[in-house]
Amino acid sequence: MQRTTPPRPLDIESLFPELAAHRGTTTRLHPRPGRPDVSRSSVGGPMLWPADEPWPVCPEVHGRGRGRRPEDVRRERDVLTAAYARKPYSGLTEAEKRLVEELRRDHVVPGASENDPLPLIGLAQLYARDAPDLPPGPDGTDLLQVFWCPFDAHRPTGYSMLLHLRWRRAAEVVDVLASPPRPRVVGYEGYVPEPCELHPERVVTYPFAGLLPEELCARIDAWEEAQEEAGEREDEGHPMNYQYDLSIPPGWRAGGHASWHLTDPYPMDCATCATPMHLLLTVDTSEWDGGSGSWIPVEDRGLRHNPAAVPTGVVVGNHGELNVFGCPADPGHPPRWSVQ
Repeated sequence: MQRTTPPRPLDIESLFPELAAHRGTTTRLHPRPGRPDVSRSSVGGPMLWPADEPWPVCPEVHGRGRGRRPEDVRRERDVLTAAYARKPYSGLTEAEKRLVEELRRDHVVPGASENDPLPLIGLAQLYARDAPDLPPGPDGTDLLQVFWCPFDAHRPTGYSMLLHLRWRRAAEVVDVLASPPRPRVVGYEGYVPEPCELHPERVVTYPFAGLLPEELCARIDAWEEAQEEAGEREDEGHPMNYQYDLSIPPGWRAGGHASWHLTDPYPMDCATCATPMHLLLTVDTSEWDGGSGSWIPVEDRGLRHNPAAVPTGVVVGNHGELNVFGCPADPGHPPRWSVQ
């Protein structure tokens, strides 16, 4: 089903004409539960992966033999979704509570070693045809595939995530791997994505305010303070805000501008050649929240936040977002990422 972003509460360029020079676009991916196949862009769907190519594994040494079973994570979500669908919502039944408690139990993989091959989880694949704002891949590739390790146990802190990106030419894949290897347990349920089809939509976006020219950023800050003092509200009842209503949409996106609301901006330069990197993909825990309600697609208005706004089951950090960056000088250089 198509997803349509409502018009912005006001034309921000009419107040700050200088923003026209900074205007860009981003592709909102709008993942929603579905049954994608390898020929489709998706979150948590099957990957177009060659049968004769090794599946990516985590190269770092860390514990991997204790955690939740992915099938239990998905079963728990099914139970909670069914409960939320009951009207009026009255919470879980006693039997459901006992089942959820059992499904949340950790399991041990007998004989697991810290350096055993650990299959990465296929997080998403994006065909360039579906995401016009996705920066181009190397050497004419047209498919980006994103994987991650299901444990927070990596360098530099020992508690960091690990991503793996693979670019390929889709037409070159003839024999597709039918049964990819999967981790037997995961360290965190937020690493287990639900299969979602994408409903791409291209929208206008502007940079994070802290990356605008200092004088323009100061004027936007003053305008927001005046809005709050005057009690001006947009449709959701909150004071209108550049960051949450007028610049960067929430949810999964390809290309555009990254938000830096948690850490404030810091240089994201290629570790290989020092070129400033471009945003490839934003992985968001939620498609919208209490501060970004003006971005809720027209087709989703009135739906309960849970489960409608969290279709992928993915949780980034403390329910934040993951920005993945690529090198424009050589897209084959290793990516970098930031959790916000």
